[in-house]
Amino acid sequence: MSGLRVSSNLKFATRASLAKAIEWFQNSGIQEASGGVSRYHLLAENRNLPVSTEITGYAVSALAWAGALDEAGRAADFLCDTAWLPDLQAMPFEVGDPPPPSYFFDCGIIVRGLLAAGRPAMAREIGLAMGRDFWSDTGDLHPVLDLPSKRPRPYEPRWSREPGCFQLKSALAWKDLAAHFPGDPFEEWWQRALARAIATHWSYLPGNEGELKVMDRLHSYCYFLEALTKVHSPILKEGIDRVAALLRQLAPRFERSDVCGQLLRVRLLAGSSGVVPLDIAAAEEEAVRCASHQRFGGPAMENGGYGFGTRDGVQLPFMNPVSTAFCMQAMAWWSDWCDGRFRGTIDELI
Repeated sequence: MSGLRVSSNLKFATRASLAKAIEWFQNSGIQEASGGVSRYHLLAENRNLPVSTEITGYAVSALAWAGALDEAGRAADFLCDTAWLPDLQAMPFEVGDPPPPSYFFDCGIIVRGLLAAGRPAMAREIGLAMGRDFWSDTGDLHPVLDLPSKRPRPYEPRWSREPGCFQLKSALAWKDLAAHFPGDPFEEWWQRALARAIATHWSYLPGNEGELKVMDRLHSYCYFLEALTKVHSPILKEGIDRVAALLRQLAPRFERSDVCGQLLRVRLLAGSSGVVPLDIAAAEEEAVRCASHQRFGGPAMENGGYGFGTRDGVQLPFMNPVSTAFCMQAMAWWSDWCDGRFRGTIDELI
């Protein structure tokens, strides 16, 4: 289907927004002189949060996908030359002394970024460390390891601090590495992670952290759905419907821009593969939601990037590189679909 029902105004906005989002990554200062990328920017205080290795990994993928190869290379250099701890064979979530903890999820995102930037050797080292250090005796993946001991941190009732199906997006790095290094156990580890995530995903939503915290869980549950597009799982239909219903229920009080972008990308990938017929009206609504979070005009930090989200309809005072990466890709893919030329793949998913 060509997408001719889509409004011409929205189609024009999607074409314009990608260039502005790329310029935001290049010009806003969210990527610092080191090559690392800040977690997000506090508008009220006019300052960046510390550089995050995970967010830098996302930025490498986003910049490589967008063709901003100089910036992608600087971010990849930071991860390889500054952040990676060769003596420990570990990637901390930030650069520091003593080294901060290492997160399984962060490592997988970094691996996928380094592969996108043409750094397979370092990606392999991190992927092997993930398989060596994070598996638990119960078959789960520890979310956080203390460094230098590599002891798992006690689990906490927060989505990022306990095992969950969301980790499958990070495990996707093993599937990617398996294509480059078939002699390593990456495919086995991917299959183990996939089986575990599918077996446990149903109980992940809505969680027990309070109603508005469900929006945060939608963000992480979308990671699971993103990874499932790799295997064309029929679970995608149920998952898309659950996320869409909860997003619309919660959005008047709290809406995360990244969830809007993630859901739209999953819809398009699932539709393209034939697993879930594309709901055009729902996809267009999600594109409108994405577009509403992009900011224009004013200083470079607020020109072309995406905000984190809204509370009670009011924009939150954070500019967010992950939101920008997800939403700019979602909007570009949506524009391509509207023009009848969608070619997005899971391998280029940021």
